[in-house]
Amino acid sequence: MAERRRIGAEIIPFPAARPGAAGSGPAPEIGDLRFRALVGEEAWARLPEAVRARFGKRVAGSASVVYAGEVVECRMNAAGWLLAQLGRLIGAPLPLCRDRDVPACVSVTEDPAFAGQFWTRIYGRRRGFPQVISSSKRFCGPTGLEEQVGGGLGIALRVAVEGGALHFLSDHYFLLVGGRRLRLPRFLSPGALRVSHIDCNHGLFAFVLELTHPWLGTLVRQTAMFRERGGDED
Repeated sequence: MAERRRIGAEIIPFPAARPGAAGSGPAPEIGDLRFRALVGEEAWARLPEAVRARFGKRVAGSASVVYAGEVVECRMNAAGWLLAQLGRLIGAPLPLCRDRDVPACVSVTEDPAFAGQFWTRIYGRRRGFPQVISSSKRFCGPTGLEEQVGGGLGIALRVAVEGGALHFLSDHYFLLVGGRRLRLPRFLSPGALRVSHIDCNHGLFAFVLELTHPWLGTLVRQTAMFRERGGDED
């Protein structure tokens, strides 16, 4: 049973301690100012040093950064489960099952075509192959950051600092059709998306995804705990 601890404003379920857990490793090189520019200097300074290091690390050329850990919480109501299954049509960007205490891995590489980043998330399942979720973060659009998740669907994101954590908040959803960007009306939106990166000290951090609909409540909430495992450097 995972222990639950309060980190800032969030209650995070921690996995049971395991012998020989890896440490945080050497501090990464600071060389990418894009996330820093989005939140501003004052807000950036309020983030823990480890968070600034992770989101200021240059990932370019053939470099990659890998985070490994496990899913410690995954909840979804009936509407959330149905939405996740419908999402298979565009690459399944939401968790497909409620499995927890399963392995998780995230790889970040550069997206050279759009000067952004590819994020590949792999979540183990108790039955069948792991789920692979791919998306591209692009530093463009009216909010300065967009995430493409497949099938032409994109999310314009606002980046905020609150409670010592970095939060990615959906501003609106859109479709790319024939080179045109079509903003979805709010009534067609799947809900407000909030993705939080919460530092938990000693090289450990929580990745919390929460999708909330104004009428249907919390559709999906997933928490995964990660450590940086290293990667290839230029």
